[in-house]
Amino acid sequence: MVAVAFFVSPHGFGHAARAAAVLEALADRRPGLEIHLFTTVPRWFFSESLAAPFRYHRVACDVGLVQTSPLDADPAATVERLAASPWNDPAAVARLARHLESLGCALVVADISALGLRVAACAGLPAVLVESFTWGWIYDRLPGAPRALQRLGREMAEDVARAELRVQARPCCEEVAGATAVPPIARRPRLPRETVRRLLGIPPDGQPVVLASMGGVPWDYGPLGGLAAAGAWTVVPGGAARAGRRGRLLTLPFHGRHYHPDLVAAADAVVGKLGYSTTAEALRTGVAFAYLSRPEFPESPVLASFVEARLNARELDRETFATGRWLPVVAELLAMAPREPSTDDGAAAAAAAILERFPGVFG
Repeated sequence: MVAVAFFVSPHGFGHAARAAAVLEALADRRPGLEIHLFTTVPRWFFSESLAAPFRYHRVACDVGLVQTSPLDADPAATVERLAASPWNDPAAVARLARHLESLGCALVVADISALGLRVAACAGLPAVLVESFTWGWIYDRLPGAPRALQRLGREMAEDVARAELRVQARPCCEEVAGATAVPPIARRPRLPRETVRRLLGIPPDGQPVVLASMGGVPWDYGPLGGLAAAGAWTVVPGGAARAGRRGRLLTLPFHGRHYHPDLVAAADAVVGKLGYSTTAEALRTGVAFAYLSRPEFPESPVLASFVEARLNARELDRETFATGRWLPVVAELLAMAPREPSTDDGAAAAAAAILERFPGVFG
């Protein structure tokens, strides 16, 4: 049995969703794979996303950007958090390296966690980096970033350079020579579209279904009452602590019975934050996307250009989103000819690249 350590950034749920998709593809190809997850992403997220068994190790493996809201970052606080993080503590790195040795791990895969790459180097283990951006790239381009943050980003770039395999998932912010490019990586839906709608209590009346999602980040969606009487059915994960219904408005908890990729697949349009996992899951189904961008975040223009080219998509400003006045935009998108679902499977391509690069590890 082969043991693999996955270090997954907890910056939102996008990295966890991407890592889960790659892990599922690896486990499909190598049954019995022993999976060790190092992260502070809640255990339940992986329990919902993975059919394969795993062991969970709660480790602060990445800082990313300290957020003051789902859309705003604090660069100065990020510097302080990084300085106090395990990544910046050689003793913590050495302890984790010994821990991986005790677990018998033969490979480290990091979804942009520089700590994972640093621990792999300390343990003498081969490492894979899965990314669509790196923090060094973000820190160097972040408006108002202090020099200390850019310096720390350059240190992370040294960790990145140690990865023996670099898998870049499209849409990628910076293409790197020698890296393996793969299509967008997304978790697969599990249930047919009609089944999900039936489980939500939505009748087959031909009315469109709109999913409002901030990608697993707590968010005040503002006044939702007006959506209850709208012509479309609106589903809001994270809209309430318990599932509820008012007219055509369905509010759901984050951690509930409905798998998020199933909700995306059941929708005709998605309204929410422009993030990697939502983008990739929308592309898989061809759903329309009214997105809330973060212009100051360097990844956002890359994602926006991608969704505008591949999906029926429109940008929303914060006020329109916060006040719930986005239904006319969604109606405009729904009036367009639907886009075809993507048949690309970035997770399968990433798993194949890992297996091909390390045949001695997997046998």
